[in-house]
Amino acid sequence: SIPLLQAAKRRNSLSLLGLAEAELQEQFVRGDGPGGQATNKTNNCVVLKHIPSGIVVKCHQTRSVEKNRKIAREILQEKVDLFYKGEDSDVFKEKKASEKKKQEKKRKSKENLERKKLFKEMQQLDKK
Repeated sequence: SIPLLQAAKRRNSLSLLGLAEAELQEQFVRGDGPGGQATNKTNNCVVLKHIPSGIVVKCHQTRSVEKNRKIAREILQEKVDLFYKGEDSDVFKEKKASEKKKQEKKRKSKENLERKKLFKEMQQLDKK
């Protein structure tokens, strides 16, 4: 089974729970990772906390503070939706569906590989 809060990714779902700005605590910190001086001297990493649930999101995907704020809010909204709705959440259902699709693709690929092996064996037997 999927840990609920790890299922949240950036999805376009209309039925997510809304976030009130009064429930959010926002900080701007220095990001980490590659980037050198551009990363080490600017506070463009957004740390967003949803106070009622205690969920924290850290976003440093772009160099723009405004874009990071927007992305952090989207991710937090999905995580809060998962937190309160659990398995009834659209985000969870999408994750389950994509995982099922991935498993089906893997199974078909495995079957196809087996068919190819059998075909090659049959060809080698016919040549002998």
